[in-house]
Amino acid sequence: MMRSCLIILSFGFSLLAAAQPHSQRLALRAMQIWPDSFLLEQDKTAKWRYDQGVVLKGVEQVWLATGEGKWFEYIRRSMDFYVSDNGAVKGYKPDEYNIDHINNGKLLLTLYRVTGRDKYKKAADALRRQLITHPRTSAGGFWHKNIYPHQMWLDGLYMAQPFYAEYAQLFHEDSAFNDIARQFVLIEQYARDPKTGLLYHGWDESREQRWADKTTGRSPHVWARSLGWFGMALVDVLDYFPAQHPRRAELLRILRRFVVAVRKVQDPATGLWYDIPDLPQRKGNYPEASASCMLAYTFAKASRLGYIPADYAADAALAYRGILQTFVEEAPGGAINLKGTVAVSGLGGKPYRDGSFEYYMSEPVVVNDPKGMGAFILCAAEMEMQAQLTTGIGKTILLDTYFNNEWKNDATGRQVRWHYTWDDRSNGGFHFLGHLFQRNGARLQSLSAAPTAASLAHAGVYILVDPDTEKETANPNYMEQAHVQAISRWVRNGGVLVMMTNDAGNCELERFNLLSSAFGIRFNTDQVNMVKQDRFEEGAVLVPHGHTIFPTASRLFIKELSSIEATAPAIPVIQQGGKTIMAVSRLGRGWVFAVGDPWLYNEYVDGRKLPAEYDNYPAARDLVRWLLERAPVRGGKRK
Repeated sequence: MMRSCLIILSFGFSLLAAAQPHSQRLALRAMQIWPDSFLLEQDKTAKWRYDQGVVLKGVEQVWLATGEGKWFEYIRRSMDFYVSDNGAVKGYKPDEYNIDHINNGKLLLTLYRVTGRDKYKKAADALRRQLITHPRTSAGGFWHKNIYPHQMWLDGLYMAQPFYAEYAQLFHEDSAFNDIARQFVLIEQYARDPKTGLLYHGWDESREQRWADKTTGRSPHVWARSLGWFGMALVDVLDYFPAQHPRRAELLRILRRFVVAVRKVQDPATGLWYDIPDLPQRKGNYPEASASCMLAYTFAKASRLGYIPADYAADAALAYRGILQTFVEEAPGGAINLKGTVAVSGLGGKPYRDGSFEYYMSEPVVVNDPKGMGAFILCAAEMEMQAQLTTGIGKTILLDTYFNNEWKNDATGRQVRWHYTWDDRSNGGFHFLGHLFQRNGARLQSLSAAPTAASLAHAGVYILVDPDTEKETANPNYMEQAHVQAISRWVRNGGVLVMMTNDAGNCELERFNLLSSAFGIRFNTDQVNMVKQDRFEEGAVLVPHGHTIFPTASRLFIKELSSIEATAPAIPVIQQGGKTIMAVSRLGRGWVFAVGDPWLYNEYVDGRKLPAEYDNYPAARDLVRWLLERAPVRGGKRK
């Protein structure tokens, strides 16, 4: 840990302190190069290519980090070039059985989850169907392509498995997770060098390929970018792999073995990885940009989420410094270029690629290769979180789903929770708010049972939002005196409580005020800032300059809220038109923040609807930091 702190402090993240973060600057360059489709130099027409998906997953992280709708719009526009209204995907040929074609499905799932548009689900369904019939090895590993029979490449794990896992989570294909885990187990079993722990680029079950070792079936060399694909695949799959699934632990063990091996071949001077990483001194070998970005991303994300020891963050920081110094150059309009990415490296095919060292060195190294650009944007977005993680490390954010307990049928007909939940990426969800907590190092949980001393004990922040009426839930759970006592005691002992109600017509206030009154706060049954259609100015709330809670926000949008009556120990913190919009209170060592609307749901922080003059996203960022600065560390170790 000391090594980590020293490197980060010496680095000072000075290279991140530019007016615009590097993730945004290279994402801007991607938008300049491919404004509305993905046409590469050798293409006559735009094709459905996996490398576009790498770029767009990076852009998605920029969107989450900024709340600026232009990034989402770029993703949507890019995918809409290919996806018709009936869900057909231009240029996609499922009978080619090319595992690369699955990668862009990640963006289809994002678009479906955000917009709810059926065309994106239909397109994602088509990719999922390919995996049902995709040819496999005898043990069940996906072939890389139909034209590469009996072969598994490390690259293919990134192309298919994160999409497969997210699809399985979203559409309740619980049995699929055994298959997903199997892909990682098999490639490690067959491609791993028992001496170094590194994984070779490919494996041929048939041993028929000239590049395949006749005993092991492995390709001749370890290739750095294939290691990067594998590492990113692992940490991204874990985003969706069920926490209690028995094979999750198996994936974590594979990840830990992997990073130990890869760390040993990281160049200690530059922090970079060579194209053939275990032969750095061999003539012609060179540090390679895309692999260095992918492996730095793997180390940074895995350490942030507690999958691997925290000191790997220092290795990520060292790599990122080397990436910025070696591969990044200025470009017009505030953008940057990325040098140093090998254009392609494969096995077999026509002309035949024999997997020799000489072959790898023969492939051209280019500027602004999309695979490298996407990897850099992902890496930079991850590294840009590192400087602020300490605010929330060890702190758990607990979101109530007991008093707010709404359900609906999803696309499969199954009942699922929705409305103000962490996972909900549609307008009414809290996905963006949750991401802001995570960017500060906190972890998210939900509480679906009544609050008790035991269930609150580990929480630093407890969020109650929009308690149900009978109109919303058949049998709503109402606030009772026992709940008030448990929550009040928790606040008194240092907890930070957030209460976000709604206007009286859409929220149960009478019983909920039993709780708020314990802190000198009462939600009124009025309706403030009633907005007709999209007259946003009717929902404007002005923030005084230099506000303690909202130092970077000046104009908020909050509509149809209940005002607050604040009496000691509560004090108003935002007032307008003679009404209190927000209030805070102290009780013992704890804090309470109250507002009469769930105003930080996705619709009004993700940049897709709210005009740019409103500062809901900066306000959400400010509030998250204010809450975390006051929250106690009760989260224990991350897993």
